[in-house]
Amino acid sequence: MNPTMVLSGLALLSGFGIRYWINRRRFYRRSPLGAESFSSYEKSVFISFLERTGKWIAYILIIFGLLLLWSYSKQQKENIELIQKEVPFKHDQNPKY
Repeated sequence: MNPTMVLSGLALLSGFGIRYWINRRRFYRRSPLGAESFSSYEKSVFISFLERTGKWIAYILIIFGLLLLWSYSKQQKENIELIQKEVPFKHDQNPKY
């Protein structure tokens, strides 16, 4: 398996995993009225900052994974075209219809 494909999969899985984990923590921290509950103001600011930066990192990983996946598909397409140019297909001079 190509390293580009492996890195693409790892980046996508980790990006979506981080987003899922942050959203799950935020969901279970909410009260029945929909407000998030923290034990102190400092904890609220610190956790909100960490979650915000974590989501940005997750988005960057997802974009990086998609770019790697795109470059892998482009690389495979170029390899197929190169192989087709090296081994030309012999056409029949008098094709039968």
